[in-house]
Amino acid sequence: MIVSVRPSIKFKGTVNLPSSKSYSIRAAMISACGAWSQIKNLSSCEDVKAALQTAKHLGCKISCVSKNSYHIDANPFKKKKFSRINVDESGTVLRFVLPLLALKDYESRVEGKGTLCSRPNQFLTSVLREMGREIKGKGSKETVPICIKGGKLKGGTVSIDGSLSSQFISALLIAAPFLNEDLKLVVKGKDFVSQTYIVMTINILKKAGILVERISERSFLVKSNQKFKGLRSFTVPSDYGLAAFSLAAGALLDSDLRLKGFLDESLIQADGKIIDLLESLGVKIKKTKNELSLKGPFLLNGGSFSLKDCPDLLPIMSILALFAQKKTRLYGIEHARIKESDRISDLRKELLKIGAKIVEKKGEMIIYPQKAYKENVLLDPHRDHRLAMSFCVLGLKLGVRVKDIKCIDKSYPEFISDFKKLGAKFKKI
Repeated sequence: MIVSVRPSIKFKGTVNLPSSKSYSIRAAMISACGAWSQIKNLSSCEDVKAALQTAKHLGCKISCVSKNSYHIDANPFKKKKFSRINVDESGTVLRFVLPLLALKDYESRVEGKGTLCSRPNQFLTSVLREMGREIKGKGSKETVPICIKGGKLKGGTVSIDGSLSSQFISALLIAAPFLNEDLKLVVKGKDFVSQTYIVMTINILKKAGILVERISERSFLVKSNQKFKGLRSFTVPSDYGLAAFSLAAGALLDSDLRLKGFLDESLIQADGKIIDLLESLGVKIKKTKNELSLKGPFLLNGGSFSLKDCPDLLPIMSILALFAQKKTRLYGIEHARIKESDRISDLRKELLKIGAKIVEKKGEMIIYPQKAYKENVLLDPHRDHRLAMSFCVLGLKLGVRVKDIKCIDKSYPEFISDFKKLGAKFKKI
């Protein structure tokens, strides 16, 4: 489906922020590891639906208590002869479930679809083989489907490359408490990316009664035979990364926005950096525990920004950079190439269609703002939800057409309806 986004003169109103996708997935998967949990404000996006379905496959009983509130009773060692799980397009769910399945004494097969079929997992699968399980994915990158057969998972000291994804490390930390010997996990490689997401995982594990000791920046210790006590009552915070699209639109347009939600400072978010990034660009944002607000437009400064720990912000930061007063350099982003799309090359390819001037390097983009851009261009998000939503924000300035708009359901199914409430004009073609 193609959607036409027309320029908006005003962007004003109040909407409720969507729930954090990252925390929702972590809450669902960690709840599946033992005892009972009551999770409130769970995201309704497709990736979280995949997490809940996976939790059921792991032996959980899940009941919907009220809208976006779920009770989860875990039974992680329910006996099976064979397990076949489809994680849809969720990379996080795929990586988290592999070590949990490797703990079992039965064979498993994990499948997926769409963009997940090209996302690499070889760093995680090689470590699981080193730890004692027979596991193999498709091709050299070990993409889905991934099969787990013989062997037994053991602890000890293992090393894993941290340059592609922090999800591999989080996945091992979640499974480690079930092992019969301690796990010391050492991160190797030139870069160690997206570390904030590991902190998020450790925080939720702690709420479930599991202690992870961070020995140094690159090493973690998880004691064996720890018992998951469940999350009891846990409220998922609002998602800063998804709030970024509304905030960016507000920065570019005549706006008066109030974004209401639950912004718990004790629950750190990698994409919470969007507030600092916007302020560095010259955007003034008012923030309370329950609301973000701003009145635009603003003159944007440009500058040089590291997105090493928040690569999901690359697409929307690139859109803002198109309208800055000077060039913008976004660096530390090489791992953005293995998301739902190649978020460097694919993003540049599409923005060149409107007349953007962008220099692409291995791990960075340099964006030179132009005086004018082509209007009503058809842009392809390459099945990437964050590219699709970023292109819609661009459309509020220029007018664009965006292909495959349904891919936004992966993280923010209410995106179009929320933006319409604020004055955006969408038309399905």
